[in-house]
Amino acid sequence: MQTDLHLFAAAILLPLAGAVVAGLGGRLMGDTLAKAVTLLCMGAATVCGIGALWGGWTSGFGPYAVPLADWVNAGGFHATWTLRFDTLSVTMSAMVLCVSLLVHCYSVGYMSHETMPVYRFFAYLSLFTFAMLMLVSSSDLIQLFFGWEGVGLASYLLIGYWYDRPAATAAAIKAFVVNRVADLFFIVGIGLIYVLFHSVRYDEIFAAVPQAAGAFYTLFGHSFPMLEVICFLLFIGAMGKSAQLFLHTWLPDAMEGPTPVSALIHAATMVTAGVFLMARMSPLLEVAPNTRLFIIFIGATTCFFAATVGMVQPDIKRTIAYSTCSQLGYMFAAVGVGAYQVAIFHLTTHAFFKALLFLGAGSVIHAMHDEQNMFRMGGLWKKLPLTYGVMWIGSLALAGVFPFAGYWSKDAILNALWAADGRMSHYAWMLGVITAFLTAFYSWRLLFLVFHRAPADVQKRDAAHESPLFMSVPLVLLAIGAVVSGLVLAPYYIGAQQSAFWQGSIFNAPGNTIMETFEQVPGVVALLPSLVALVGIALAFLFYIASPGLPEALARSCGPVYRFLLNKWYFDELYEHIFVKPYAAIARFLWKDGEEGAVEGLPRDLVRATASGAVDAVRLQTGSIALYAFTMLAGLVVVLTVALCG
Repeated sequence: MQTDLHLFAAAILLPLAGAVVAGLGGRLMGDTLAKAVTLLCMGAATVCGIGALWGGWTSGFGPYAVPLADWVNAGGFHATWTLRFDTLSVTMSAMVLCVSLLVHCYSVGYMSHETMPVYRFFAYLSLFTFAMLMLVSSSDLIQLFFGWEGVGLASYLLIGYWYDRPAATAAAIKAFVVNRVADLFFIVGIGLIYVLFHSVRYDEIFAAVPQAAGAFYTLFGHSFPMLEVICFLLFIGAMGKSAQLFLHTWLPDAMEGPTPVSALIHAATMVTAGVFLMARMSPLLEVAPNTRLFIIFIGATTCFFAATVGMVQPDIKRTIAYSTCSQLGYMFAAVGVGAYQVAIFHLTTHAFFKALLFLGAGSVIHAMHDEQNMFRMGGLWKKLPLTYGVMWIGSLALAGVFPFAGYWSKDAILNALWAADGRMSHYAWMLGVITAFLTAFYSWRLLFLVFHRAPADVQKRDAAHESPLFMSVPLVLLAIGAVVSGLVLAPYYIGAQQSAFWQGSIFNAPGNTIMETFEQVPGVVALLPSLVALVGIALAFLFYIASPGLPEALARSCGPVYRFLLNKWYFDELYEHIFVKPYAAIARFLWKDGEEGAVEGLPRDLVRATASGAVDAVRLQTGSIALYAFTMLAGLVVVLTVALCG
């Protein structure tokens, strides 16, 4: 077991080593050597991560602690840098490492023609991976928050990598600001946890949950269950990082970054941090039923919202981005009904097929000379046969078609929502089934527009060619994961072996039997998601192959609805009027009237008064002795008069 723990520590630290060497020494080493260093470190880290997973699988996951160093020692508060070796942390780490390694390899080919320094890009990728690994391997909330903010910083750097493009810098700032709003709630939640439990360590917090279940928090004269308040605050933090409804607006804009960034951040890692947080905090959520109802509502509504927007987006990357937002909604809905293992199962399978779709889209964009509008593509299936094949695999997995990965995990979520047997869970199930139809529709809309319809630009189509080996190999490996990961992992994540596999790293209260009952839903309920997915595929074929004029006619006849969806339910415009413009007006007032008018104006006015007084004083200096004598005499008369009258 000691060997497994050492492998786990190496897996966490090696990406940091690659980031430091490439980031600090890249200018001297050059891009080629910097890429080689980061790839070598990521490869070694992935081998160590898989070795640690295998060791835990065969010998047991503990949990075990891997102490690295003292961190914070202030007064009575003491926090150490300690890695947590349990099923949840090790499986998440292995998944992150595998996807990140493939993204690093893919980036070698994708960024080969980049004119800006590429060593920075690879350093940022490795830094992001290290921060995500710190997050999932944390043993306390301080380390988790460190990783949480680390992925936020690294995503800012990666989204804004092309800093000479105004759209990219604006998207990076937007992602950073929106996440800071959510993180404020998260850090307040951590503070309340420390107030209630006098600790930030998971083991100590979870052990004290039964004693804290009766604690209340008073706000504005009203009392609220303390654990409900804490879980609500933590979930708001998760909503920002995982782009849930109301805090989702940063995600589509983040597509301004390079495509490998989209695959890494928006498929397998950063956006899933919120789901991981909820699974890690399962002992608290189990005694916060009202918060779980709120999680179901937000997850299901996000699921449906993002799918409706994805149906009409012209940009290939934005379509896949909204798909990510929708799939995250499924995961949170599963968390809400207490099926945390099912949520993590979908998180894992989704990492493979969504990274595959993003990288496949990158291959198309690369072949089309940076074109991202799907309506300017078409007829590419013969020119990009490998990309075409893997995009079909990714879409089949996303749509939940048997036996691809998404079938096992997404259908398990829908079955769990039905089995939970409550109004909110049935609301989520209904929206989830509708979303399954919409998902299949927009997935095949993408395939038909990009690969099958008549090419909009024949010259670009004829010049397109398959991606180089560095880009093709990751696509093939991710496609294998999209095919087999659901079938291979199902027995351990949701089957008979799941209880022994998770070994308490995810907690289900004695009254929470969802993991046993979700497999007992009626056959028609279990079959319905697959049926509606096939209907969605057939409808996409009708719209974009059989009758290609139908979508345009429908958009004209349903103009308001089409514009509503195309403009993403007008969330950006709404926030512009509610938050951005008032904030800008207040900032302008404080700048012009406050800083320039008062802070800078007061010294300026004093200077003017002093200068004016000096000018007046100079006028008194006439050089006439008679005038001076008369003035002195007048002053003497005044003084004597005052003295005598007093």
